[in-house]
Amino acid sequence: MLDAELAEIVDNLRAIGADIADVEVKKAQGGLPKSLRATLSGFANTRGGMIVLGLDETRGFAATGLPDPARLAADLGCMCAEDMEPPLRPLIKIHDFEGAQVLVAEVPELDPAQKPCYSRGAGITKGSYVRVGDGDRRLSAYEVQMMLSARGQPREDEQPVHGASLDHLDAVGVDALIARLRISRPYAFQDLDRLAVLRRAKVLVSGDGGDDVVSLGGLLALGRYPQEHFPQLVVTFVHYPTETGGRSTERFLDNVTLEGPVPVMVRDTLAVVRRNMSRRAVIAGAGRQDVWEYPETALREVIVNALVHRDLSSGARGTQVQVEMYPDRLVVRNPGGLFGPVTVDSLGEEGISSARNAALIKILEDIPLPGETRTVCENRGSGIRAMLDSLLAAGMSPPDFDDRISSFAVVLPNHTLLSEEAVGWISGLEEKGLTDSQCIALALLRQDGLLDNRAYRDATGVDSRVATSELQDLVARELVTQIGSRRWARYELSWRTAPAKSRSARADRRPELLLALGSRALSRSELVTRTGLGDQAILRWLKIMREEGLVEIVGSSSRSRHVRYRRTRQGQLFRPEDTDRD
Repeated sequence: MLDAELAEIVDNLRAIGADIADVEVKKAQGGLPKSLRATLSGFANTRGGMIVLGLDETRGFAATGLPDPARLAADLGCMCAEDMEPPLRPLIKIHDFEGAQVLVAEVPELDPAQKPCYSRGAGITKGSYVRVGDGDRRLSAYEVQMMLSARGQPREDEQPVHGASLDHLDAVGVDALIARLRISRPYAFQDLDRLAVLRRAKVLVSGDGGDDVVSLGGLLALGRYPQEHFPQLVVTFVHYPTETGGRSTERFLDNVTLEGPVPVMVRDTLAVVRRNMSRRAVIAGAGRQDVWEYPETALREVIVNALVHRDLSSGARGTQVQVEMYPDRLVVRNPGGLFGPVTVDSLGEEGISSARNAALIKILEDIPLPGETRTVCENRGSGIRAMLDSLLAAGMSPPDFDDRISSFAVVLPNHTLLSEEAVGWISGLEEKGLTDSQCIALALLRQDGLLDNRAYRDATGVDSRVATSELQDLVARELVTQIGSRRWARYELSWRTAPAKSRSARADRRPELLLALGSRALSRSELVTRTGLGDQAILRWLKIMREEGLVEIVGSSSRSRHVRYRRTRQGQLFRPEDTDRD
């Protein structure tokens, strides 16, 4: 890490006023804090992070320094190598910062095959942590087991279900699966007899006595009534009348348990959600359109994913897939967090997918939803992207994903970003040339308050390069304000978007820039100092004024911040009342 990067991190901490998820600050005047082992474990088990010793959070992250930084660096390296399992190898460096020496340790995230990292003295159950917010939370025994199972491919869906034979499967469904496999995958299945097909597809596996027994995945995909063996492998649906789900005159508007094999549970859950949905009006092109509260594609994908990716280990078989409907959101929750290389940040990215229940999903590739020709799942890693695209097409906010190791939840907000009221608000800003994605981002900012590059991409479907360019354009237009920089950059609405602002209050920066220039030639950085405007706003207005012939570049035409600008003859004659931005 460079000294400039450390300065940027501390500036962001001071702006926020507290530690953040991937930075932990300690004063460390008396040596290494005991809590550091938990922080090392938490960073290694989550997304990695940075430990900074020698700053005092209670004094606004002032640089207090360290009495013996070299000794502290050696002690920290020893703690990482000898006290942690597996041993950690962070990058440790001493920095001169604001007249004091501070110690920075960059702790990388461990590969899933090595998690959990834990303190040897406390043991794997009591010494394993994850990073939550700006603190460290100890993992439960079940969460530790989930991390251990992620080191390899779980096989719970291939386990035999004792007492379950072919008689427990739907005969019509079995015949349809066999016929489809022989056609769609002839190399693997065409020349096999009926039982051999089911064995290769892992619908049947060997029992304790060597006889054919139905697998857990086979029972969930094709069973007549899987809940006879596993009563809690169901879907529960509850419709709450209030946003908190708390007390009301009517506790539930609907309360249903959905049973059967996975295809039937998908169909019936979709039917129940539809029954409880309303229709709403949204802006579509030049008019209004009535649509359901949640797009069909998003509903189907979120329900299918919850059922096929849920944890099937013995510790989770008492937990249902839960669907909760509130006036402002729909929540779908399943036991077991994300598996393998997939993270919340990578969800929906092309080529990023991982299947906890590989055998079950492979079977469901060739089983259609009841009454439809499409199969339950495609197993192409495209489900989350399809969900995001359908929400984007409906003008809705992207879902919130909540991965807690022991559970995973998807929250679909019940609103459209580009409602008639939101479109009217954006029109009132009187900014020409905004892209559709910038309009969506403004509406999202108005709703949630803060936005980053990742959230912009999820909400709009654009790539990182376009997101960065369009966000900077919004900053230049002074519609949003940037907080922090680089990977800590966040954006919020500026004063210009306040409801009380009218057309006459819109900011035209030409007069003050021309006044600041006077008869001199100034650079952008000098104009920033003289006017107090942001660099992006200065750059935008200088471009406009050059196109209008009010200013010109002196010398080189480079885009450097040090290029100088001066007023033209036309600029000397400029009067504010002569200008109409429209």
